[in-house]
Amino acid sequence: MKPYKHPRGNIFYRNMHKTHPQIVRGEGVYLFDAEGKRYIDGSGGAIVVNTGHGVQSIADAIAKQAGKVAYIHARSFTSEILENYAQALGEIIPLPDAKFYFLTSGSEAVEAAIKLARQIHLERGETTRHLTISRWMSYHGLSMGALAVTGKEKMRAAYQPMFQDMPHIPPPYCYRCPFGLTHPGCNLACANSLEDEIQKQGAENVSAFLAEPVSGATLGAVVPPEGYWTRIREICNQYGVLLIADEIMTGMGRTGKWFAVEHWSLTADILTIGKGAASGYFPLSIVAVKGEHVDIIARGSGDFNHGGTYSHHAVGAAAGLATLEYLRANQLVERSATLGKFIQTKLNEQLGNLAYVGDIRGMGMMWGIEFAQDKDTKQPFEPAFHFSQRVADEAFERGLSLYPGSGCIDGLTGDHLMFAPPFTITESQIETSLETMQDSIAAVHNQMPASG
Repeated sequence: MKPYKHPRGNIFYRNMHKTHPQIVRGEGVYLFDAEGKRYIDGSGGAIVVNTGHGVQSIADAIAKQAGKVAYIHARSFTSEILENYAQALGEIIPLPDAKFYFLTSGSEAVEAAIKLARQIHLERGETTRHLTISRWMSYHGLSMGALAVTGKEKMRAAYQPMFQDMPHIPPPYCYRCPFGLTHPGCNLACANSLEDEIQKQGAENVSAFLAEPVSGATLGAVVPPEGYWTRIREICNQYGVLLIADEIMTGMGRTGKWFAVEHWSLTADILTIGKGAASGYFPLSIVAVKGEHVDIIARGSGDFNHGGTYSHHAVGAAAGLATLEYLRANQLVERSATLGKFIQTKLNEQLGNLAYVGDIRGMGMMWGIEFAQDKDTKQPFEPAFHFSQRVADEAFERGLSLYPGSGCIDGLTGDHLMFAPPFTITESQIETSLETMQDSIAAVHNQMPASG
């Protein structure tokens, strides 16, 4: 058993076998620890920070609202800042007559979206619709309802006896196609599997289909093939199933558009937003829903059967509105698209030919690198070697923070990491980051046990 390291105080650390540097300041893409070491935040934390660190206008907006009024109960009151934020969101969201329900975490937003879909069907009189279909190798949160739709077995296994599981279908993962096919000759088998699952479960029992427009941390920025989302929307329409787009990670400019669904002109019924909504300056998440669905509830019970102590938080709204305004004023969503092309080129130039780099994928400011022990056969590393974590650890020692992942193939096997920095990063900082990544991969290469 590894020795337990608890470097200071009474914090219950998420990772108890790791020493956590104490960060004292953030500026742009940099974080500075108490020892004076500087880190490039190459993943925006957990792919959260889009504006960069230390933005004074966001900090000032939070302080100003807290000085006016910080907390009011959403069941009884509203606030001017919340009304203004909802109006601003309505100007960028790709949903008709959108209405917004404000929460504090991605898991909360996903659970609220699932419950909302169920209630919409109940208000319509379709009382048997209760199942939410999602995809294997997806991530939607770690609360019990979110775990039921999350598709990574390593996260679910210990708690599966505690929740009602939901159906899952294979992901659109062309690098390792679950069907052993190649696009476009596959006839979008990954999308058509949704229809198969709906028929298997009985359309009268299916409430919603929930998926990330671009796969997040569990698969590492997998972009679906052309035609995938068009076919998914057709299937949902055909069977009366609501489509929930989980944009917790991709929303607010991460993929080069305000929302990833815009890349495919996809209109969801419900859309979840988090992470970049307040760029990490405040815990904020949002459920956005078509106005017509809210109208159904308004004409019926008139009450969404859901709540949250910190829902519709005034300070959260101030942080969200200031973040949105900063993104707009500095054209950072457009910058995400432009820099994304630069990152793609540089990733392929600097990492594409390395022995252990199997696939490079993504869009905008959200990129994944999947590792393979053999590039030709795509043979993965043994999980016990923790290849991606080792690369991330090496990079961390060199002053670059990345977001490693494992189990992208089957929940246990497969290594990848994500590069998803704040949109304010410069081209020279990108090049420095990729040089560090290249050196880190080489260092782990040298640690590999000799074969034979």
